[in-house]
Amino acid sequence: PIFKKGRRENPENYRPFSFTSVLEKLFEKIIREHICEGPDNRIKTSKYNILTFLPINLFEQFQRVANAYFLFLLILQLIPEISSLSWFTTIVPLALVLTITAVKDATDDYFRHKTDNQVNNRQSEVLKDDDTVYCHFFLQADLLLLSGSEPHGLSYIETAELDGETNLKVRQALPVTSELGADIRRLAEFDGEVVCETPNNKLDKFIGVLLWKDNKYSLNNEQMLLRGCVLRNTDWCFGMVIFAGPDTKLMQNSGRTKFKRTSIDRLMNTLVLWIFGFLVCMGIILAIGNSIWEHQVGARFRMYLYWKEVVNSSVFSGFLTFWSYIIILNTVVPISLYVSVEVIRLGHSYFINWDRKMYYAKNDTPAEVRTTTLNEELGQIEYVFSDKTGTLTQNIMTFNKCSINGKTYGKLLLTSLLPKTVPVDFSFNPLADSKFQFYDHSLIESIQLRDRTVHEFFRLLSLCHTVMPEEKNSGELIYQVQSPDEGALVTAARNFGFIFKSRTPETITVEEMGQLVTYQLLAFLDFNNIRKRMSVIVRNPYGQIKLYCKGADTMLFERLHSSNEELASLTSDHLGEFAGEGLRTLVLAYKNLTEEYFKEWFKILQEAKTSVDSRDEQLATAYEEIERDMMLLGATAIEDKLQEGVTETIASLSLANIKIWVLTGDKPETAMNIGYSCRMLTDAMNEIFIMSGHTVMELQSHLTDMELCLLQAHALEADLEKEFLEVAFMCKTVLCCRVTPLQKSQVVELVRKYRKAVTLAIGDGANDINMIKSAHIGVGISGQEGMQAVLASDYSFAQFRYLQRLLLVHGRWSYFRMCKFLCYFFYKNFAFTLVHFWFGFFCGFSAQTVYDQWFITLFNIVYTSLPVLAMGLFDQDVSEQNSMDYSKLYEPGQLNLLFNKRKFFICIAYGIYTSFALFFIPYGAFYNIAGEDGKPIADYQSFAVTMATSLIIVVSVQIVLDTNYWTAINHFFIWGSVAVYFAILFAMHSDEFFDIFPSHFSFVGDHGGGTNFPCLAPLLPSAGLRRPHWEGSRAGSQYPVGGSLPPPRAQIWGACAPQALTGMCATAGSQPIPTLSPR
Repeated sequence: PIFKKGRRENPENYRPFSFTSVLEKLFEKIIREHICEGPDNRIKTSKYNILTFLPINLFEQFQRVANAYFLFLLILQLIPEISSLSWFTTIVPLALVLTITAVKDATDDYFRHKTDNQVNNRQSEVLKDDDTVYCHFFLQADLLLLSGSEPHGLSYIETAELDGETNLKVRQALPVTSELGADIRRLAEFDGEVVCETPNNKLDKFIGVLLWKDNKYSLNNEQMLLRGCVLRNTDWCFGMVIFAGPDTKLMQNSGRTKFKRTSIDRLMNTLVLWIFGFLVCMGIILAIGNSIWEHQVGARFRMYLYWKEVVNSSVFSGFLTFWSYIIILNTVVPISLYVSVEVIRLGHSYFINWDRKMYYAKNDTPAEVRTTTLNEELGQIEYVFSDKTGTLTQNIMTFNKCSINGKTYGKLLLTSLLPKTVPVDFSFNPLADSKFQFYDHSLIESIQLRDRTVHEFFRLLSLCHTVMPEEKNSGELIYQVQSPDEGALVTAARNFGFIFKSRTPETITVEEMGQLVTYQLLAFLDFNNIRKRMSVIVRNPYGQIKLYCKGADTMLFERLHSSNEELASLTSDHLGEFAGEGLRTLVLAYKNLTEEYFKEWFKILQEAKTSVDSRDEQLATAYEEIERDMMLLGATAIEDKLQEGVTETIASLSLANIKIWVLTGDKPETAMNIGYSCRMLTDAMNEIFIMSGHTVMELQSHLTDMELCLLQAHALEADLEKEFLEVAFMCKTVLCCRVTPLQKSQVVELVRKYRKAVTLAIGDGANDINMIKSAHIGVGISGQEGMQAVLASDYSFAQFRYLQRLLLVHGRWSYFRMCKFLCYFFYKNFAFTLVHFWFGFFCGFSAQTVYDQWFITLFNIVYTSLPVLAMGLFDQDVSEQNSMDYSKLYEPGQLNLLFNKRKFFICIAYGIYTSFALFFIPYGAFYNIAGEDGKPIADYQSFAVTMATSLIIVVSVQIVLDTNYWTAINHFFIWGSVAVYFAILFAMHSDEFFDIFPSHFSFVGDHGGGTNFPCLAPLLPSAGLRRPHWEGSRAGSQYPVGGSLPPPRAQIWGACAPQALTGMCATAGSQPIPTLSPR
């Protein structure tokens, strides 16, 4: 489909306004009359409003399996026939989790609403319906620039909201529309129609055609002002709305980011399923036990513990019991686990954000966590894929050497060897950049001798670029550059006497050796990652038409005229020398064009530009037609120094068994030099192989013992993927050269697919975005190439050296803490829950709980939640300095040693053992025991309180033993939680609570013999002794709650002690199930 954006008919119906009225009255009348007729330009990134928040948020939360599972349990608890627990034991923790998540979601959405309102309320002025907009500062829609306040229809914009870049970019109106200027009448009568591509998210590309006055005008991204841009150094501009509201490229790019899960997340999902299966197995065992017990024994006790409604089928009784035990044992899969994990991850994220040792003061750039769910995976990285330029290097380019007509110029400054070397004196040039230094005086001598080839060399550098000049009031000339490479080359030409002064849509003005020369700009053939070159076609004052081209040697050498073979060979040798010194190289060439040839070719170009469906292919064909048979001028060599600390960081990560692959578009020689500079390559390595085969057989011929390989891009073809990986995995160091952005992501995908290893990709430019998104973890460096990589990343910082601290300290600690947290969490919950399983064999499998219901409710959310959170947030086995110094400590994370299936089974086995001890030791202590007066001292309440208190003490002591690093917070949380338990225990067992809530707090008082047992005295309520309270069960039977049995029943075995039948029976809902057998 093709979008058409046109004007309404009858422009005379609209009253023209003066430009003054535009500024003073803001077109209030026109806005009132016509703005409502056009499409809605509001944007909406928020998800909820006041009415929809509750239903939508709850629907989203219950799509999570854990929440749906606990909702299912809550529904079961509302069924009287199977529930032996009150509904609040599940609804309290579930409501807490849902509330915390809802508050978080509401807070996030509030800020989205706030941002939406801020954006939607930005002021613009609309002229004639919704299509022509007067813009000042923030742009509110995707506009076709019609005219602007600057000469030649130029407008300067900042695109920070789109791609994070703060450097100014220039947009230029078509000459035919720039003539409209600020004439409101002519703008109101503008009736052009735009045929363009459908809305999409490509920020750097636009294809369209303007149809106006029976002519077709090609449109591209250079005429577009996108929503989110900010006008700079431009007083005003007029534009025609192309896309509005959700169709704008800004909103098209606001789609959901691919959700990344850690390996621990995936393992946890599997383990939770296993736990649920274990829960079902326990339920089945206990249900079978209930059926057998009911069939053989239960009927004998109905005269004492009678059913409200007798269930004659023991099988159906077992079925009901199964669901009862599913409810009781559900805490083996605690809902608080997921909330605790998110809290710990959020805390780890803040630790990274607050780390002052990862703060780059020069640019005021702290480390930033952009995805909070991946922290523990930072401790498991096996492969790091790194860009070179701007990531390992500073991306601050300096013109260092060049080759012109077969002769090299330029020397590296080696002060220790050449102490008398002085830089070239550029004082003859008042506009020279004082920061630029060059040490080969022969080059300036060649310029002064008016060497034609040297002049042509620097003339090309001053003409073939996308730089925009800006002249300050003081006369200082500032270049606004989109690429540091271009800035370095244009600055070099400027210092050597070829000063780029200004550009218009039709001309480029250069000051050549003190004389202003204006070139007519005929065509501009732009750069992209496929072409790897750019060209400009100009007509000089003498009427000669010339094409100037610069680009990668692989692209230009094959497009040279056959007469350049000898010069190309010599220049190629020079390029090898430059690359061997780690310099970035470009080849320069030109071509003289005849008037007739250019006119013929220009027709082809115009047809391609006005095409909508296949414009890219047609333009590529046109460019290929004219960029051939060129004459070689020479080559440039730019130095890009390593960042501080890169060598040490790579060495440290290598000791941690992290494999570092460098993916670069540079020549193999340049990559190798950087490898030696970073000490990824050493002289001690046996051999270095350059894998350049185009077929499987050619690559297999290289499969010998090797320590480094340099892999050419064509090794990534589909039929060579496995051979590529086979070679790469045999190497200690891998440098991938001549790779495109797509191929970078392919390398990462291949390692993820075949190696099953955790990967990290780090880069600083837009060409690294695919690689960053493809890796398990993406890291963006905020460098000289803007913020695009940062915006697409999970973590960001300013320097490569901070990667060492991110992985070896924060990553390792996060993994270590998360593993300890999970091991302890599963342990304590199995120890807590399986006591009910053992108890089932002593209560007739009646689904009676051991603990009181409030203890079950508060165990995970009050008594044990904060200590384990403190351990998960603050624990550390070694200090941060030792983590940095001893890189081998990182390897357990790579081998997944601290939490895996084996560790999980050990934890649950330990939990089962603890639950066994917690049940049977008190059971043995209470077994058939009486006080000095001969009265029994054991009852259900004493047994339950003893077990609950033992559990709290045991799990608290266990976390004390597990904690390696103590802080005041750990002490406060651990001992405070124990204190809170005892405070709640004594409060809940007091007379006051029973008087207020007699149906909820029935464990009150004890029989007189209880205080005669010294081991139990500290655990019994301090409220004093009470006479036994008798209450009816849910079935209507009467039995003692807090006291002992009457003497005639004293010879019957109880669930905990032979004397204590009281409370030992349980109900499956409203049906009391006899729970005792005769002695």
